[in-house]
Amino acid sequence: MNTNKNMSQELLPKIKSPEDLKSLSIEELQQVVDELREFIIPTIVEVGGHLASTLGAIELTVALHYVYDTPDDKLVWDVGHQAYAHKVLTGRYEALKTIRQYGGLSGFLKRSESEYDSFGAGHASTSISAALGIACARDHKSENFKVVSIIGDGSMTGGLAYEAINNAGHLRKQLLVILNDNDMSISPNVGSFSTHLNRIVTNPIYNRIRDEIWNFTGSLPFGKKVARVGLRKLEESLKNLVSPGIVFDELGLRYFGPIDGHNLEELIRTFNNIKRIKTPVLLHIITKKGKGMKVAEVDPISFHGISGDGKKSDKPPLAPAFQDAFGSIVSEIARNRKDTVCVSAAMREGTGLVEYDKEFHDRFYDVGIAEGHAVTFSAGLATEGIRPIVAIYSSFLQRAFDHIVHDVSLQNLPVIFCLDRSGVVGEDGPTHHGALDISYLRCVQNIIVAAPRNGNELRHLLYTALNQPNIPFAIRYPKGCSKEFDAYGQAELLPIGSWEVLKKGNDIAILALGTQVYDALDAADYLERAGTSCEVVNCRFIKPMDEAVLESVYKRFNKIITIEEGTITAGFGDGVSAWMTDKGFNGQITRMGLPDDWVTHGSREQLLKELGLDSDGIKKAIQEISRK
Repeated sequence: MNTNKNMSQELLPKIKSPEDLKSLSIEELQQVVDELREFIIPTIVEVGGHLASTLGAIELTVALHYVYDTPDDKLVWDVGHQAYAHKVLTGRYEALKTIRQYGGLSGFLKRSESEYDSFGAGHASTSISAALGIACARDHKSENFKVVSIIGDGSMTGGLAYEAINNAGHLRKQLLVILNDNDMSISPNVGSFSTHLNRIVTNPIYNRIRDEIWNFTGSLPFGKKVARVGLRKLEESLKNLVSPGIVFDELGLRYFGPIDGHNLEELIRTFNNIKRIKTPVLLHIITKKGKGMKVAEVDPISFHGISGDGKKSDKPPLAPAFQDAFGSIVSEIARNRKDTVCVSAAMREGTGLVEYDKEFHDRFYDVGIAEGHAVTFSAGLATEGIRPIVAIYSSFLQRAFDHIVHDVSLQNLPVIFCLDRSGVVGEDGPTHHGALDISYLRCVQNIIVAAPRNGNELRHLLYTALNQPNIPFAIRYPKGCSKEFDAYGQAELLPIGSWEVLKKGNDIAILALGTQVYDALDAADYLERAGTSCEVVNCRFIKPMDEAVLESVYKRFNKIITIEEGTITAGFGDGVSAWMTDKGFNGQITRMGLPDDWVTHGSREQLLKELGLDSDGIKKAIQEISRK
């Protein structure tokens, strides 16, 4: 980075929109690139966020906003965690320090946040499909703007990206797909010959001559088919000498690259040339994650997302995070059972499987960002007697709903789903909150759904799941502390559907899921001192429910509270309410959970408090009910 410039001549604070870039020279644009890194690095180190991905895409971002006329021209970012520089250049410079904080900027792309955010993002592999839809809408309306999709090599592991490419090749709409490649083994070194060839094939004169020859061969009285085949083979042969782009050409996208994604001048030249091409194009660029921050360049995984200096606590946790407890348990299982494997969808680190992979590498499958494939792949494993444990974030498993229904449950295959990040996840916001898993799993026939209150119960549920030979089993747990976990504890097989009465009471029955059992107990103890007697039940099985306990509650209470860290609509509370209604219950049932609306981003503690799902909120709800 350029650290010797005169700070009184800073350019970045003066850029209020991409229009302010248009009058700058290449040297000044490079200064903007340097200033973006100098601004973003300390800001995100302080407040937390996605860092390595953003640093790798800064030259790309500046070049795109310099060449294209945004927001009229549409930039569609895949996932969006690489778009912090895009936010800064589009009027959100001062607001960057609020990113991912309650009431602040989203950590991803959000249409309601800025007119420059053409399409909301958060989950991977969507940008090409969305960009193609925008391009088709443009042509339907006879408008004249450019559409660009920016997708990383990781997102290209998702099947949706290739479905979109296939369709784009068929529709032949003007569309630029930028493959931002920072880790793909197919990428050759960026050399002078590759750069030279790319300059040739993106040059307007080359493309005009190419099109004229193509049109001329089409007018030949005979032999035009042979001539055109020869022309195409010649171009493909030249490209194949230096690039892996033949697959994209065959799918109907003209392939250019690879080029150096940190060479600002080369990016600008290439974009200016490609803008004139009226058919779909894929440009392959090579970048380095963490560019400009040495430690992030060396270890981009650790700096993919950071918590921020201001969020570190000196107070040690009472127990490991659920993901770490999970990793310990599945390693313990693998040592005892040779028929088990773990499957992840590009979330080895996030789901706590790093150590498992090291010890049992031949029994670990990371299928990439392809959740549907992960589920059906696991179903195939299960048909041959292998017991797959599939670790996927709750909000990501939504993408594989049909696979769960058709390929697992319908076929009675004992796949075990471990849904990390169920409930409120925090700063990543509504794209990542695991709000829907109870609702979308409760409606599936022939599946068991459970929620442990701590790490030890997670162990019991995993061993119980492995004891089911013909039934899929889903276990949901939140982001954060596992409350209680003994790394050397003994597993217990739990009766399917069994609940646990943790505190007896007479006035109000509290039926709680997961870690909120602890909040319910805390609230019950507090209210007991005020004269309200609460019974607290750990409803560890969401489906099936414990009908014996429900029968007892039905007979002994006329006030019931259900508590879940999931959407109330079609959730656990709905299941309890339906059961009670069918029995003729005439009392009051209060369902506590996530609203029928999108929950914003902020710290997990802030959001649970705002939603009334922390200990204080539960106390207030019980006091309100007891007053009635």
